[in-house]
Amino acid sequence: MLEAQGLHHGGERQPAAASTTSPAGHMVEVRPGLYVGEAAAVAEPDHLMEAGITAVLTVDSEPGFQAGAGFEGLRRLFVPALDKPETDLLSHLDRCVAFIGQSRAEGRAVLVHCHAGVSRSVAVVTAFIMKTDELPFEKAYEHLQTVRPEAKMNEGFEYQLKLYEAMGYEVDTSSAIYKQYRLQKVTEKYPELRNLPQELFAVDPTTISQGLKDDILYKCRKCRRSLFRSSSILDHNEGSGPIAFAHKRTTPSLVLTLGSQAQCTSYFIEPVQWMESTLLGVIDGQGIYLIQGPCMLHELQPNPM
Repeated sequence: MLEAQGLHHGGERQPAAASTTSPAGHMVEVRPGLYVGEAAAVAEPDHLMEAGITAVLTVDSEPGFQAGAGFEGLRRLFVPALDKPETDLLSHLDRCVAFIGQSRAEGRAVLVHCHAGVSRSVAVVTAFIMKTDELPFEKAYEHLQTVRPEAKMNEGFEYQLKLYEAMGYEVDTSSAIYKQYRLQKVTEKYPELRNLPQELFAVDPTTISQGLKDDILYKCRKCRRSLFRSSSILDHNEGSGPIAFAHKRTTPSLVLTLGSQAQCTSYFIEPVQWMESTLLGVIDGQGIYLIQGPCMLHELQPNPM
């Protein structure tokens, strides 16, 4: 990520009406002082100066500027992202929206661009409109499409913006919605778990001294290593899990029963940072196993904080 700040390049920018196309033809103004466009829009700094743009947000596989390019006073933010449904754009939305909002509050015109100006940049600008105008995803997206008809984000970004709406236009990492999303993103990476973004993992409990009020810390019975907190436990629908694994139990004591109803004895948790190097894949099609790590997860000991 790259962000450089400086003073305005000079001259008073005259706000243009929404949907005004730039002279270069590679970007369009969707709000006063807010443009969405393609990579060609930043190929020549003169194009930006002509539109009065002094802040650029690049959402692409590589920065929109070469080192040393641009002009004095240009503020930049680079968010690496591929235009694929599985790309995690949700975790970056708060930072992107804040960058746009702060730049506009300082009187800067902002360009948000990706390679073609159709999907990634559209998703980020749609999120900004959703938050600032408190609009549901569909209405914000429809508005942007009326200004830029070619706008069409991929289905993965659509899903993420609906989660963004459900969380109240803010990425709430403590919400069940985001925890489930992070778990989904990690499982999508199997079996090639390499270079996973840190945003997809909950903080390792060993790196923080305490959690939330009434949070319970779970440790390994053998090595006493802190594994996760109760706030990382995910709700799930009980199924036939305990029964399905009954043939592997040495005793039936792990399957608790109340009358005729079985109680689930498993914990489903969000990915935690210490798991990154231990999650190695799916074995025998039966699920995810931790075959390297500080301990085995069936040796848990809950410890009240």
